[in-house]
Amino acid sequence: MGNLLEEIKKRRTFGIVSHPDAGKTTLTEKLLLFGGAIQVAGAVKSNKIKKTTVSDFMEIEKQRGISVATSVMAFNYKDVKVNILDTPGHKDFAEDTFRTLTAVDSVIVVIDVAKGVEEQTEKLVKVCRMRDTPIIVFINKLDREGKDGFDLLDEIEEKLGLKVLPMSWPVGMGQRFKGVYNIFEKELNLFMPHSKQDIPEEVIAITDLSDKILDEQVGEELANELREEAEILHEVYPKFSKEAYRKGEISPVFFGSAINNFGVKELLECFIDIAPDPMPRETEERMVEPTEPKFTGFVFKIHANIDPRHRDRIAFMRICSGTFKRNTNYYHVRQEKKMKFSNPTSFMASKKEIVEEAYPGDVVGLYDSGNFKIGDSMTEGEKLHFKGLPSFSPEIFRFVDNKDPMKYKQFQKGINQLMDEGVAQLFIREMDGRRIIGVVGALQFEVIQYRMEKEYTARVAYEQTNFRKACWVTCDNPAELKTFRQRRSRDLAKDKDGNLCFMAESDWMLRMAQENHPEVKFHFTSEFG
Repeated sequence: MGNLLEEIKKRRTFGIVSHPDAGKTTLTEKLLLFGGAIQVAGAVKSNKIKKTTVSDFMEIEKQRGISVATSVMAFNYKDVKVNILDTPGHKDFAEDTFRTLTAVDSVIVVIDVAKGVEEQTEKLVKVCRMRDTPIIVFINKLDREGKDGFDLLDEIEEKLGLKVLPMSWPVGMGQRFKGVYNIFEKELNLFMPHSKQDIPEEVIAITDLSDKILDEQVGEELANELREEAEILHEVYPKFSKEAYRKGEISPVFFGSAINNFGVKELLECFIDIAPDPMPRETEERMVEPTEPKFTGFVFKIHANIDPRHRDRIAFMRICSGTFKRNTNYYHVRQEKKMKFSNPTSFMASKKEIVEEAYPGDVVGLYDSGNFKIGDSMTEGEKLHFKGLPSFSPEIFRFVDNKDPMKYKQFQKGINQLMDEGVAQLFIREMDGRRIIGVVGALQFEVIQYRMEKEYTARVAYEQTNFRKACWVTCDNPAELKTFRQRRSRDLAKDKDGNLCFMAESDWMLRMAQENHPEVKFHFTSEFG
């Protein structure tokens, strides 16, 4: 038991969230650099270095320069095991991000200094706040002209509803950017614009801001600016409390420039010190504590074809309690059967290694031949159902057809596997058996088409539909349900698990159906089942 407690204390599992282009993938990569997990930083979308960022390992991501699949990466830093779950910033992949947030214990939100808080960030932070997830904010791209520091803090408080606490403060910005003053360590970090890769920045201890050394380092004008601003910070913002941060009541803020590897080390050092170790997880039956000796875990993501040469699917499982061991029989709650895994893996983006055992907070990849769905629980025999892994009601629908009759098997396999991954949702119309794909964002149609062709050698054709909304339907009265099904047969479909769905062509149609069939319940997320 002592060993389990020690291992739990060493774990920090967090997600990085942001709007596209705020520099999230670059930040992830720089953190990996500090952990020694990679030796060279490949500048994202840069033609100078052909190696694209480590965490974007799917072909379509490399072409687009956006992350569409959540990557899982682990590294060790100062005797702490850090697990990063990098999430897609693009709004069309929000569903994947929401699910990933169920598997983390804390979050780092990246904000672009010039753009401030953007819409996608607002949505994601809202999800974190619903769960009281502790949040650290990293304000990025300080080497570019951007918004005033105080204005940004106000904007974060107002738009994200976070109570912020600056842990560091910029000295100048853009052309005048000289460095960052670390308020807590009382150190000045000087910025050298040429240190793009991994040269450590120069650090000068300044315990007293009135010291003349400050003027010598950054010039009189900026030194006086910093003194005035530090005084305001001291008066306006509360003292840091680890307790308040862990409860999600205050959010520390750091300033830096990820592409220049500046301010990232301070963020990492502070994070390791204050971020929570693995937290308890809620199930429908009870609260699961990480320190329980028996293993439990849940699948929050499924990824097909990480290695296109081998048709492999990997289910990502977050370990919630106990110790997970290789080649040990565990209970698959939904399928009510025992399973064991001979090669569970841990990840360094696309580099994988087999793990003998894993502890709460860790994420392991399980090779899967179709046994897993998102939200599945694994235990040592107890029937537990972890909460909070929703399927959202899609808003964009298209019919999907197989373009090549000779490739029907590949088409069917591809569609089924991609749907199990949670990329999109599949509905089969009751009256004619036509397949309908529903997504949250239109870019997903492109990803499906691309992956079907590249990974399954199947070609798909889309056709527009008039559907605007899909909702799951339940009814306690069998006679009423039968009437509803007869009257509405042309608007009904089944999802891939066989649950009945109502496909509405407009909000008005949905309202009419609700009014005409008061005993039928309409659900907008699939969590009811």
